[in-house]
Amino acid sequence: MSTPLSLRAYMAGTRLLGPFTRLLLQARARRGKEERTRVGERRGEPSLARPRGRVAWLHGASVGETLSLLPVVERLTQRGLAVLVTSGTVTSARLLERRLPAGAFHQFAPLDVPAYVRRFLDHWQPDLVLIAESEIWPNMLVDVDRRGIPLVLVNARMSERSFRRWQRMGGMIEAVLGRFDLCLAQSPGDADRLARLGAPRVGVVGNLKFDVPPPPADPLRVSALSGLIAGRPCWIAASTHPGEDEIVAAVHRAIAPHFPGLLTIIAPRHPQRGDEIAAVAGDFELRAAQRSRGLEPDTSVDLYIADTMGELGLFYRIAPVVFVGKSLVGDGGQNPIEPAKLGAAILHGPHVQNFADVYAALDRDGGALAVPDAQQLANTLMRLLGDGMRMRKMARAAAATVDSFGGGVDRTMAAVEPYLMQMHLEER
Repeated sequence: MSTPLSLRAYMAGTRLLGPFTRLLLQARARRGKEERTRVGERRGEPSLARPRGRVAWLHGASVGETLSLLPVVERLTQRGLAVLVTSGTVTSARLLERRLPAGAFHQFAPLDVPAYVRRFLDHWQPDLVLIAESEIWPNMLVDVDRRGIPLVLVNARMSERSFRRWQRMGGMIEAVLGRFDLCLAQSPGDADRLARLGAPRVGVVGNLKFDVPPPPADPLRVSALSGLIAGRPCWIAASTHPGEDEIVAAVHRAIAPHFPGLLTIIAPRHPQRGDEIAAVAGDFELRAAQRSRGLEPDTSVDLYIADTMGELGLFYRIAPVVFVGKSLVGDGGQNPIEPAKLGAAILHGPHVQNFADVYAALDRDGGALAVPDAQQLANTLMRLLGDGMRMRKMARAAAATVDSFGGGVDRTMAAVEPYLMQMHLEER
């Protein structure tokens, strides 16, 4: 495959930047953006030995992408493959430590610097590479292709905005997408945009996120927390981003007089913002408690800040209404599938383009409601918290909708089966 000037320029530029990445990684580690003891992995330096036998490498950018890969990871380990899962964030690494099945292990993905990618591939020598969603790193894809390793883009998505941006890159995106043996798209729209950008073989298999089991929770903790807040009206604002915390606090202030004992739970997308949210609560004269400090939502607490890792499954199980953040302030929304699977009525703002198809289906089927601003969020919560029957009806509709979209894992595994069979034949 030819290498256009734009791709050659990118490869040359990243090669020159290599010596400066050490300073970048050190700065990120100081801010908690990298694991200090594992920074070498970002330079392609392994911290684990390669297992014997066949290895499949699966890569996702962060929490959402890697979670969507978990059912595929499970299927591959059941086929006897060792599975290397890479990601680029500390949060995803910590989550995967708890969720990966036996036979699978995590490393941080190398930065897209030619020497780092080469070092990574020399060590792991994967037999199959599956890249999730839109992680298009040119050096990585070019080197994998050069080695003749089967390369598949799974759960692929290409937003309209990303499509327009890539169109301005000339022949670079075609040269990069052309390295994939197969692209398995989430939707017909994603498939169309990928094909127009030059992906050679594109199929539609659905969104893997619909097949991910809901986040787990210790039943004893669920029971204890449910008992602690029994009788109190409760809702949760999940995966909030800066700017939404003030909205949540204002909404609590507005509706609390109508619901004595109201408890608002706020679970920020980035738990390290807990102190910041506590300060917001103080500005609104609300009594706040942070879970990261070992505090519980007793009757003196108005706003409970769930600033811990891996506990959304617990809070989704006790809150009948979930507002999903990054949708009133922010860009693109967060995944509503998990709370829908766990029996919650869903509320969301207008900015949900990253999950547009999911929200459209939930809204259409009555499992979710769009709230354009803080006032409408308050009004909608007033109606739902005062009408338990309607909340339960919404929750049932949300669960039915997400269940109807399942099957993406089966279709993905069927599509990659020829590559697995080829590996099996080569072993004989």
